[in-house]
Amino acid sequence: MRNRLWLAGLGLLALGACATTDASDKKAAADPPPITPTERFSIKVDPAPLELKLGAHDSGLSQNQAESLRDFFGRWSQTDRAPITIKAPEHGPAQAAVYRTATAARDYLIGQGVDPDAVHIVGYEAAGDGAAPVVVGFVRYEAHGPQCGRSWDNLADVYQNREYDEFGCSVTANIAAQIAEPADLLHPRDVDPPDAQRRQTVLDAYRKGSTTSSAKDSQANGAVSSTGQ
Repeated sequence: MRNRLWLAGLGLLALGACATTDASDKKAAADPPPITPTERFSIKVDPAPLELKLGAHDSGLSQNQAESLRDFFGRWSQTDRAPITIKAPEHGPAQAAVYRTATAARDYLIGQGVDPDAVHIVGYEAAGDGAAPVVVGFVRYEAHGPQCGRSWDNLADVYQNREYDEFGCSVTANIAAQIAEPADLLHPRDVDPPDAQRRQTVLDAYRKGSTTSSAKDSQANGAVSSTGQ
């Protein structure tokens, strides 16, 4: 009887070991090791909406509000130019003042160069708040790098010829701190359409067997200096 129990226990241990091994193998397959040491650290990109709150005025935008919108447009133009949403309060301030302020903000942004299709006016519930603002905003992104300097090891311990734990962390953190537009890490920017007229000119020259490059500038001859010649 004892022998049977002992054998049954060994069988259960063997099954448990197989299950643990299988789970470890699946996790290793799902999370492959980084190809290079620097891939152990990554940059996290999070949405960070930028909003400008404008008080509703019967006369539309005030001078201070126009200057704030100018600054808002400048910050928007430095990003990937996401759609701009103008939220107009409902059941709060006088609707005439809300309408004039919201439409004036939209017209101002369009006048600064924003595509009309990229500016949308929507309503939100103000729940009787007479001071509820008109909110102008868009979604931008912030880059967050890794926290470095937490696991320094012995840099003189090189007998295994492996990189140290913090290798690549500072480079990744610096990129996150210096990148101008974090949205570039998520998707490429839109490309302007090609110059169809210039392309046709090059094709015509190619068909004639002529030179397709632009004429060389006489000042771009590559000479260091002609003094004394």
